[in-house]
Parts: sequence; C-alpha cells; structure tokens
Amino acid sequence: MTPFTVLTPLAAWFLARWGPRSEESYAGEALPPRHPRARLCVEGIGEVGYFVAMKPNFLDLLESDRVPLYLAPQAGVSESPFRRLCRSYGADVVVSEFVSSEGIRRNDPRTHEYLRFDDDERPIGIQIFGAEPAAMAEAAALVEDVYGPDFLDLNFGCPVKKVVKRNGGSGCLRDLDLVQQIIRSVAAATRIPTTVKIRSGWSEELRNPVEIALRCQDAGAAVLTLHARTRTQMYGGSADWDEIAAVVDALDIPVVGNGDVWNGADALRLREHTGCAGIMIARGSHGAPWIFGQARAALDGKPIPLDPFVRERFDMVREHAQLAIAFERDEEKAMIEFRKHLGWYTKGLPNGRQLRQELFGVRKLVEVDSLLERYAEESATALAA
Repeated sequence: MTPFTVLTPLAAWFLARWGPRSEESYAGEALPPRHPRARLCVEGIGEVGYFVAMKPNFLDLLESDRVPLYLAPQAGVSESPFRRLCRSYGADVVVSEFVSSEGIRRNDPRTHEYLRFDDDERPIGIQIFGAEPAAMAEAAALVEDVYGPDFLDLNFGCPVKKVVKRNGGSGCLRDLDLVQQIIRSVAAATRIPTTVKIRSGWSEELRNPVEIALRCQDAGAAVLTLHARTRTQMYGGSADWDEIAAVVDALDIPVVGNGDVWNGADALRLREHTGCAGIMIARGSHGAPWIFGQARAALDGKPIPLDPFVRERFDMVREHAQLAIAFERDEEKAMIEFRKHLGWYTKGLPNGRQLRQELFGVRKLVEVDSLLERYAEESATALAA
C-alpha cells in the first residue's frame, strides 16, 4: 500500500474513534473498484487504518449536460438514512446537516455523529459553520483527513437565531471580508474542493447576491449555491429566481439554484429561468424523496411520474425507518427522532390527521407497521365501497 497522507496524533485519535471503517470491517467484502483503498500513516503512531479515497466527480456533473440534483443540508432532516434514500430515488449529490466547527475541534461526540456517512452516499459534501477563519480551517482539515468527503461546504445561509447571534451562518453576510477570510483559510487547509452556500444577503437593505457571490468566487469557492432569500425573510415569501440568474451570469464557477422547488415541474422552471448548473432541493424533499425522480424526468423532457400511491409510499416509510434504526443503533431513540418524517410522509393523505396523531406516539417499528397497515386496509375498503 502507498502512504496516502500523514495525520497528526489528534486526527489519528479521531480516526480511531469515529471512523472511517477499519480494515476488519471490510473482511469478506469487496471494496468498490472506484474507491481505491490507501493506507493511512500517522506520524509517531504508525498505520492506523484505511481511508477510502476517490476523485470527486460532482464537479464533472456540474459541467455536463445533465443538471445534477442536490439534497440540501438541513438540520434534523439530512441525516445519513435520508441521504441514502434520496440517492436511491435520484439525488445526484447530497450534503450533510450543518456541523459546528467548534464541536469538531472540541471532540464533541454528538457533533461527530453528524459526520458519519456510508460510501453509497457519494458524492457527498460535509457542511460546516463558524465565524473564526482559523477554527474553520482546522475543522475542515480534520473532516477531510478523518472522514474523506468529496467536498467541504461552508454555511453562510443558516438564518437560525442561535447560529447568527455568534456571527455564524447568514450572520457572516454582514461582513464580507470575514466571508472571504473563512473561504481562503479553508481552501488553503484542504485538498478537496471548497464550496459555499449563501443567501441573497442579511436583510433587504444589504441584499446584493451578485457582490456576495463574486467575493466568494474571488476567495476560492469552487461552487456556489444561492438560496435566493435574505436572512430576515427566513423561509417566508418567495425565492427570487431572478437573483439566481444574475449570479449565474456574473460568475465563472458553477452556480446551484435553491429555493421554492416543490415538485418536478418547479425544478425544470428553475433551470429554464436561471440557467443554473445544478438544482438543490430542501423542504420539497420532506416526506417526498421521490421528488428527485420527478425532477429528473422533468429535466429530461419525460413524463413526470405521479406521487406514489399509499402502499408504495408506506414501503418507502418502512425502508427509511429501517435505515434510521440501523444508523442510530437504538430503535426507540431512532423512532422518536423519526416521528417528524412520519408526519411529512402522511401529510395530505385523506383522513391523515388521526393517523399522524397516532404515529407521533410510536416507539417501535412494529407499531408503525401496524398503524400503516390498518390505514392502508381502511383506505382500500373505502375505495372499493
């Protein structure tokens, strides 16, 4: 084996505790041929495990005629099980929940749980946030060395108060010099591409997505995603797709459009309106991983598939729940966290309110199965009457 890199003792500790997978975990299992395995050597420690290395292909996707579909980074939603499900239904690229740079640097166990991913999620980006350039660079380097994502994404878009009050997320947009310092620091500390996700500005008074985007490009961003709302808009109002089009015209790097894609037809309209290189879907994916297949059909000029019928939808629920339990390793904890997904999956179903109220009390997958089966049978009986 050829040495891949040299890690600090701290990075080696992270690797040993949090992954990637050990040599033993590959016993009897063929490695994917596109991800050659390389020995990790640690200065003063020796060989500590294996790193699955690959050349990112998401940049090639953005430069092709096939417009890639991204699953957006969403706290409490874009966990590994949902990312895997969306990939299976047509998402081309996925991005992790946003992760605190300080939590990474301080070895916080819960923070590192957010960084775990399975190899079948690739291409995947890990998104981090923070307001200190040096801290962001250190965290980014650790994420690259320990977890090996395809790219590092920097969050300059989160509008949540507890994040922006520390100048993180969209709070950084009040200081574009700081934004550039963070991008430059991270790009200099890592070998994989650095991408960014921004909003159109902090407020209506400071709304200037083209200037923000140009500053990001100048600092070294390889790809830019624009959610065309300001921080003060939060998730209200409408995303201004004209701003995405303006940023596409102004930048040399690929631009991914984000905002108000609720179905396959919306994805096509966004592409035609803006000329964006990629499309990121966020809230439109909640309880609807099939949106990626619908969006792909629309972009390819094919008939858009209908939403799945009840039994097909419930099969997806079970698949998602099983992935969540396997990932969490604690069924009750996984099912309690999964309740929000159950609410989204059953939204819009006839007489779904009573079903949701019962699902919000489940603690075991067998309880979910029972409730969904009863509802499916009652629905079939009602249709036959």
